[in-house]
Parts: sequence; C-alpha cells; structure tokens
Amino acid sequence: MSDATDTGRYLRLTVDLVVEVLDVDALQAAALAEIRSPEAELDDAERQEQIELVSADETGASALQWLIEPDHVLGLVEHVREVEPREAMLGVEPSEGILEEEGDHDHEGPDDHLL
Repeated sequence: MSDATDTGRYLRLTVDLVVEVLDVDALQAAALAEIRSPEAELDDAERQEQIELVSADETGASALQWLIEPDHVLGLVEHVREVEPREAMLGVEPSEGILEEEGDHDHEGPDDHLL
C-alpha cells in the first residue's frame, strides 16, 4: 500500500499581484517596527541586518515582504476543504507597474483571469 505522498496530486498556485507604494517611508517604518519587535525572534546581528536591508531598499519591496505573514498566503486556499497546503514561498520585487504579459498564453486555462 502506498502512502499519500506517492499517490497525492500536487498543484502549484502562482499569483502575481502588483501594488502601488503610496508612502515608502511609512511602509519602511511599519516593517522596522515589526523587525524591532521581540516577537520577530531575531538575534541582535540578524535584527541589525534586516534593519539595514529594509532601510536601504528605496522601492519598499523588503519592507512589504516583512509585513506579509505566511498565513496570509496560505489563506488563499484555507476555505477549500479538498486541498491541503504543503508549502509556500513569497517574493517581492520592483515592477514596472503592470502585470507582464508572457508572450504565448497557450498554458493558461479557461479560469485564468486578472482580478
């Protein structure tokens, strides 16, 4: 008898979201408050490294990444009883302000759409 890992079907959910940063200073301040919080569970060296990273990033990407909780990402599927989230990875990077078109869209399904 095989276990669920052998017979399970895995799907990768890819979401692209573009946000406009209205106030980089406020975004950085919010992230720095999170980093300085004792709940951040960082040692002094890690805390200082993250403070420098967020402070030096003029785009706000590092700050935003600090403010998004992993549970927020997993919340996209928490209401779907037929799936079990296995892992999630989040990346935040600068954008031109629009979702980039990927040339040929043959890989998209009928339910792919912009929100």
